[in-house]
Amino acid sequence: MTAGQHTYMEIMSQPDVWAEALAAFDAQDRLLQSWLETSAFDHVIVTGCGSTYYLALTAARLLRQAGCHALACPASELLLHPQSIYIPGQRNLLLCVSRSGATSETVRAQQLFKSQVGGPVIAITCEGGSPLAQDADLAIAIDAAQEASVAQTRSFSSMLVVVQQLSALIAGHDLAASRPLPAICRRLLEQYGTLAQSLGENSAIEKFFFLGSDALYGIACEAMLKMKEMSLSYSEAYHTLEFRHGPMSMAGEDSLVIGMISPAAARQELRVLEDMAQLGATVLTIAQTKIENHQTVWLPADLPNWCSPVLHLPVLQLLAYYRARFNSRDPDRPHNLSAVISLDDI
Repeated sequence: MTAGQHTYMEIMSQPDVWAEALAAFDAQDRLLQSWLETSAFDHVIVTGCGSTYYLALTAARLLRQAGCHALACPASELLLHPQSIYIPGQRNLLLCVSRSGATSETVRAQQLFKSQVGGPVIAITCEGGSPLAQDADLAIAIDAAQEASVAQTRSFSSMLVVVQQLSALIAGHDLAASRPLPAICRRLLEQYGTLAQSLGENSAIEKFFFLGSDALYGIACEAMLKMKEMSLSYSEAYHTLEFRHGPMSMAGEDSLVIGMISPAAARQELRVLEDMAQLGATVLTIAQTKIENHQTVWLPADLPNWCSPVLHLPVLQLLAYYRARFNSRDPDRPHNLSAVISLDDI
C-alpha cells in the first residue's frame, strides 16, 4: 500500500462528500426549524476535542454572526471545569462535534450536561450509530465522511459544511447560496494542487505559520494541526494581527506565512503579510479578491461570508499531505496518534 493513499483520496473526495453533507442537513431541515422554534435557549456552548475543538471555534463565531450568544470550549474543559463555562441563570444549548461520536471527553461532557444542566443537545458527527448521536436530542450524521486515515480531512470539512448551514438557518440566510460549494471545492483542488505540491516540497521552507481572524482563526488552527500531524513540521497558528506581537520574530526566509483574508479586515491583514514578505518570508494568501504580489488561492468573490470558511481548507490539506511525503512521513498514520481517544478515567 502506498504511504498516504487514504489521506490523498479522502482530501480529493471532498466535493462528493460535501454534497452528502448538504443532503444530510437537508434531511433534517424541517425538523431543525421546528426544533429551534420550540427549544428555548439563551446561550450556545460548542464543544469538541482536537480538530473538532478548532471546528468549534469557527462554529461559535458563525453562530455569533447569526445573532446567538455562543462560546467554544474543549470538551475536557466542559467536563472538568463546568463552573467556568456555564452562565448561571442562562438556558444553555450544547452543540457537540465529533468525527467518531465516541471520543471519551465529548461523550462524557454531553452526558453530564444532560443530567446536570438539562438543556437541549445537538450532535454533529460522521457516525450515526455512535453514542454521541444516539444520546443527543437531535443528531446530524454524515456517514459518508468517515475516514480510514487518522488525521481528519473530509470529516472535518463535511461537519463544518453542516455547521455553516446551521448558522445560516438560524440567521435566516438563503441556504441555496451553499449549493455551489462542492463544485467550488473541486475547482480549488484541481487548480491549486500543483501550487500546494510545490510549496510542500520546497526545501527552503522549514516553518509554517497560519494566520486568520474571526471565523477563520479556527481554520488556521486546523490547518496548523494538519501540518503537525501529517508531516511533523514546525507549524503555528495565530490571529492575523497578533502575529506582529512577538511571533513574527520567528519569520524569515525559511518561513511560509499563509494568510486567510477576511473581507472585512482585508486591508489590515494584507499589511501584515506585506511586513512578513519584507522579512523574506514566502507568502500565500487565500482570499475572495485578487491579491497582487503574493501567490493566491482565489475564492469566488460573490460567495456569502458564511459559506466561505470551509473553502480555505482543501488546498492547505494538500499542502500538509505533500509536506508529509516530502518529509518521508506516512500521513495515513501520524506519529503517536490514533483516530479515537478513549480514556478509562474520564
